[in-house]
Amino acid sequence: MSVRKSTWQSACCNGKRLQFPSEGRQRVVIEGVAPEIDGGRFAIKRTVGDVVRVQAVVFADGHDSIGCELLYRSADTEQWLSVPMSPKGNDCWEAEFAVSAIGRYFYTVRAWIDRFETWRSDLKKRIAAERELSVELLIGAELLEMASQRAAAEDAARLRSWGESLRGGNSSVAESEELWTAMRRYPDVSLAVQYERELAVVVDREKARFSTWYEIFPRSTASEPGRHGTFADCEKCLPYIAGMGFDVVYLPPIHPIGHRFRKGKNNSSVAETSDVGSPWAIGDESGGHTAIHPELGSLEQFHSFQTAARGLGLEVALDTAFQCTPDHPWTREHPEWFRKRPDGTIQYAENPPKKYQDIYPLDFETPQWRELWVALKGIFDFWIAQDVRIFRVDNPHTKAFAFWEWCIASIKEEHPDALFLAEAFTRPHVMNRLAKLGFSQSYTYFTWRNTKQELTNYFTTLTKPPISDYFRPNLWPNTPDILPQVLQVGGRPAFMMRLLLAATLGANYGIYGPAFELGENAPREQGSEEYLNSEKYELKQWDLESPESMRHFIARVNKIRKQNAALQQDGSLTFHETDNPSIVCYSKSSPDLSNLIVVVVNLDWAHTQAGWVTLDAESLGLEAGKTFEAEDLLSGGRFLWQAARDYVELVPGSLPGHILRVRRWLKTERDFDYYL
Repeated sequence: MSVRKSTWQSACCNGKRLQFPSEGRQRVVIEGVAPEIDGGRFAIKRTVGDVVRVQAVVFADGHDSIGCELLYRSADTEQWLSVPMSPKGNDCWEAEFAVSAIGRYFYTVRAWIDRFETWRSDLKKRIAAERELSVELLIGAELLEMASQRAAAEDAARLRSWGESLRGGNSSVAESEELWTAMRRYPDVSLAVQYERELAVVVDREKARFSTWYEIFPRSTASEPGRHGTFADCEKCLPYIAGMGFDVVYLPPIHPIGHRFRKGKNNSSVAETSDVGSPWAIGDESGGHTAIHPELGSLEQFHSFQTAARGLGLEVALDTAFQCTPDHPWTREHPEWFRKRPDGTIQYAENPPKKYQDIYPLDFETPQWRELWVALKGIFDFWIAQDVRIFRVDNPHTKAFAFWEWCIASIKEEHPDALFLAEAFTRPHVMNRLAKLGFSQSYTYFTWRNTKQELTNYFTTLTKPPISDYFRPNLWPNTPDILPQVLQVGGRPAFMMRLLLAATLGANYGIYGPAFELGENAPREQGSEEYLNSEKYELKQWDLESPESMRHFIARVNKIRKQNAALQQDGSLTFHETDNPSIVCYSKSSPDLSNLIVVVVNLDWAHTQAGWVTLDAESLGLEAGKTFEAEDLLSGGRFLWQAARDYVELVPGSLPGHILRVRRWLKTERDFDYYL
């Protein structure tokens, strides 16, 4: 479906050589196409089954009618499919198409002067004004004759027949919807204008949109205190993780850990001989990023762990940290991939006053950058060959942007089901850039958003275009690196409240456990967000059967997520007014509006809070003032609510919030057939 695009060329006119467009008869203007990220520089993101709604501003000089269509195709075909765009007023047009397979799609807009629709519209005016129509009917007949030459045989015959009726003076033919439909199939696009760019959509599998992560250190899963855990030990924990309703089990780096400058307990710069070191200090004499820590087990035992996880509905995600210890094989085999100091030693990581002598950053400005890129992609390739398809990437913002764009695109071309989570607690523009470059999901600032105003402002921005077209948030109340202050001081009520927020504000969320469900909240020191006796630097022994565990609450919330399509996407998130700043209220609905969820959360971990919630009936698709039944999916209670003001009272620690499913309207006698 080729469309002529204007280019400038030289031509003679009246003896002078002038510059003319190659086609000066194209009169339509197309602009303001959305969604479009940075002028088409980056693709938007969707998941299988999603609808891509495209808008454009389309107009022309004069008063002629315009025909406009949305063109789209998958990357594996050159054949464009078309959908008519509908006018929405003020020269705005809209249409949509569904993406049915993972991979890449393209879309654009084309438009043309619609001479038939212009003629038909003018004819109606002339008939209303009782004008003479013979010439106008002949013009219409000519338009039908030209259309018949573009039409399939059966339609061509019908168009010629309608044309003969017009020539015979039968103006009523122009009112035929059948004729109008036929002409829509065969427009004259010889002078059509196509938007200057073909825009891209990256379509991921469903887990990019909806996932529930659980992070666990395999080395801390041994049944005996002090013993280094193995994949076999961790495999025994999988029913526990699956029982809480998680579908991604995420492992920190599983590679050998360096010996030189190994960190001790609580990130001490001096390690004892018994200290196990940080999993993010990758590499020793036994191997690097494609090797497994010997005490965890073998590659075959890792495969056994994966098989067991899949049997329980869990997918294994691996941490990828592109950094090396002084003992990593690359420091000997490829010293050119690291930055050298004047004394010839390799520059270790440093963030003054902090020193990380156990970590060597890679030098993305090395003259051998191509070889470095291939080697780093090879790490992903290796684990993809081991049937891993989800990667959490450590600090991607400290590596070259160009590398990520090339690497992720190259991998997804071969493995479009691969997903990448960016662990990038960094500046907003940097986080957004990583998402544009191809990361499927991203960590967010949710960890530090606590007040109603903070949550409302942040998530309204995250879940609306243009950011929502390329950025998928993944919300974490805690990580091995971050024990937020609210969890330190708020205890169990704060953990419950933050879990409830993460699981309902975001379709993707995760926790670092068992620290989370067991309420681990002691900081290393006052003012620190580091855990005391952090699992990053030592083996831990967790009591998974502790009566204080919040695992049953977590399981309840995750079950609600799986049973309600409204909570499996972010685009419909809408905040509603409350008269108490310690109470936040928001709603989500499924795309077909069959599932409507209203969430109310007490943000005060220390006190019972009460107040009035004012629901925005229009945004919920509800009739203002109507009474409906709301089932609290957390407590099992049922309430009568109105699409107006409703009273709530929430007790931290026992009832931190409501997850309300709108069930049905309650009828009155006026709804009875015989009332009137």
